[in-house]
Amino acid sequence: MVRDRWHFAAPLFAGSLEPATFYCGGPQDEALARLEWLLEQRQRCGLVTGEEGVGKSHLATMAVRRLAGLGAETVLLSLRGLAAGDWLKLLLARLPLDPASRAEPLRPWQKLENRLRENTLMERPTAIIVDDLDHATDDCIDGLARIVGAAEPLFGRTVVVALASSGNASRIPDAIRNRAAVRVELTPWEEADVAGFLARSLERVGGPADLFSPEAIGTISRFALGVPRVVCQLAHLATVVAAGEQRHQIDAAVIEGVWRELTPAAVNAMPSRRDDADTDMPAQPRVRVVRKLWG
Repeated sequence: MVRDRWHFAAPLFAGSLEPATFYCGGPQDEALARLEWLLEQRQRCGLVTGEEGVGKSHLATMAVRRLAGLGAETVLLSLRGLAAGDWLKLLLARLPLDPASRAEPLRPWQKLENRLRENTLMERPTAIIVDDLDHATDDCIDGLARIVGAAEPLFGRTVVVALASSGNASRIPDAIRNRAAVRVELTPWEEADVAGFLARSLERVGGPADLFSPEAIGTISRFALGVPRVVCQLAHLATVVAAGEQRHQIDAAVIEGVWRELTPAAVNAMPSRRDDADTDMPAQPRVRVVRKLWG
């Protein structure tokens, strides 16, 4: 219905990790620049943290492309849900080993060392990017700590970039935290980033540039608190409502309506207008009732 209404060439706000859907806002641009510095300066470890929904996993996929563009052999692993011993097998499976190397009767760690040594001798850096470090098993933490902390020359051209949730900071191992030459806190978007993301997304699918009014963009940024995942959810639901109502433009009232559907608990927790009169909080705007999006 949404694609038919505005003749989009592809799904809008799909929330996928495809490079085409990545928007490099201010926080993302700063984070990628620091990760490039890590590689260029031959540092061994970097740590990226952020709250849920700020786009750490999407940033990880783009870091693979950016570091590969600098000549590094890059590999990306998500550690969430992996059992003990799985991380090393998965890492080796994603490294471009030749058939003879894969068939060698060596322990997995020896195979990894051989590959890192080969890259070092060829002056080719290796970038190991691990997402969800706060869900890593003990053997994975030990292995990563050995790579970033060991004095062996074979690890000299290897950089480990670890990403983790700020909410699980206590789970980030000291062996990684203390070795990180760069620590990046991925922050939410500013309103200008939200506006840029919406404009870029609409341009990508051939949508009208003015589909979201300036007031709607500001409302999305305010309600989503700049969190990219919530920005996507609000923008997507708003297009569903606007398509169903045959609107030509999405205004602030549509955004407010879908936000109330998306976060009923937050709406119920908002002070009443009588309470507002006794506090310094601004009164919440009155909006019309928008049809329910589910059931």
